[in-house]
Amino acid sequence: MAIRNVVIYPDEILRKPNADVTVFDDDLKQLCADMLDTMYKNEGIGLAAPQIGVNRKIVVIDIPDDNDEQGKNQLILINPKITKREGELVESQEGCLSVPGYQDTVMRYPKVSVTYQDLEGKEQQLNDVEGLLAICLQHETDHLDGVVFVDKLSRLKRDRLHKKYSRILKELQHAE
Repeated sequence: MAIRNVVIYPDEILRKPNADVTVFDDDLKQLCADMLDTMYKNEGIGLAAPQIGVNRKIVVIDIPDDNDEQGKNQLILINPKITKREGELVESQEGCLSVPGYQDTVMRYPKVSVTYQDLEGKEQQLNDVEGLLAICLQHETDHLDGVVFVDKLSRLKRDRLHKKYSRILKELQHAE
């Protein structure tokens, strides 16, 4: 397993179309294992393939358990599609591994249903998912559509982000 480099916003790779996965083989399993390792190394709870420069429809998620530990709730979703969004939009405080050092509030649906394929290519579904997992599913599947969470900010907040983000990136690079 390998730690991959995370693509940093505003890199154009985050905006490119993502291809459906059609081959379910050992290379796919290795890629997903690398994605999980990369997510854990960067202290994330979700990661989409375009965030490591692979424009394919793959998402990995691991919501921490009640003891704030990861590894027990791993989800690998191949070709995920949100099939249902329910409820009134709620505020969600979000960050993103591709937008390091920045968090903000965006609006998300409180309940979603998702269809996807597992590592063997079998169709699966998650119905009426709520809470942090519902938010994470929306955030990560947005990446597969070329949408980064900062796209959901008001124009004023986006303008402020762009002004201070170059400073944030310089600070992060200087810390390395």
